[in-house]
Amino acid sequence: MSSMLPGAPWLLAHRSMIKTNQPCKISLQGNDFVLWVDAAGEIQALPNACPHMGAMLSAGWCKQGKVVCPFHALQFDGAGCTVLPGSGQQTLPLLQPLKLIIQNDFIWSYGQHEPVMPIPSILNEIASDYKFIGMTGEYNVQTDLLSMLLNMHDYNHQNGTHRPLFEIEEVLFDRFVDEGYHSDAYYRMPRAQTSLSDLFRNPALLAMPKTLTAHLENFFPALVIFHGTTFFGKFKQCHIFVPESEAHTRTYVLVFGQTNSFIGKIALRALRSNMLQLVDQVVQQDADILHKIYPGTPQKIKLNNEVGMDWVHRNFEHFPQIVIPK
Repeated sequence: MSSMLPGAPWLLAHRSMIKTNQPCKISLQGNDFVLWVDAAGEIQALPNACPHMGAMLSAGWCKQGKVVCPFHALQFDGAGCTVLPGSGQQTLPLLQPLKLIIQNDFIWSYGQHEPVMPIPSILNEIASDYKFIGMTGEYNVQTDLLSMLLNMHDYNHQNGTHRPLFEIEEVLFDRFVDEGYHSDAYYRMPRAQTSLSDLFRNPALLAMPKTLTAHLENFFPALVIFHGTTFFGKFKQCHIFVPESEAHTRTYVLVFGQTNSFIGKIALRALRSNMLQLVDQVVQQDADILHKIYPGTPQKIKLNNEVGMDWVHRNFEHFPQIVIPK
């Protein structure tokens, strides 16, 4: 089985990440693609290499809803056709479009593989009840997908990797609900007293209680949702994972918030940038620690709270079959 799990759905981007008249490069399972918005407002995707001399189409621009090659200004439509200079006639498709599944603002794809599992509906449910705050924490990490997911589901690393940011003193694990490709993890993290210098660097820490209560909802393999509550209301951090290649994984976070009070709405607007910055720092710390691990080191110690990592290992090993846990 490939480490990039062919047949799984991948959330390539949120619509807010695709700028008007600005091609966007996306890598998926060893292939590069260019995404752009055509004249009708539809999102299109083609292989990123121009079929003339291989120039990166994502380095070009958009004109009348077509993506333009930066080398010789050839214009390609969503079907991969162009008009050669002086001919006045449209060519047959020269590039095979990447099939996209657009659900509201969410841009999904199975890449060049047939689906073996459905797209989770949770993001559509969140978007219908919560206000989109923004995208943050986008990093291209030099690590394979499995290592990335193991790090995300290693619940013991909070008081190590994220100690400089939150001063977490310990992790008190409560329970893990395993339902095949869907799971929930619940745990608590007592924090040290936040200093004035910490608050000055990031006022969003004001919204954090003395003990952080975590509920992570996991959708194998590409989505982890942190359900949080603060004084201004509720928020959802949706952590996304995309296998760019065997050795590179892209991650980013979509943040949604909900509040019913006037004060909460003011606080949400005031702390928006700080909240996105805080989430970005968390993802940056996760990406940084992955560069400080010796791959292939024999694991001679197993901690009590590695049930999430076991969940990842089992699903990877048996994909695409769902194995009921013992």
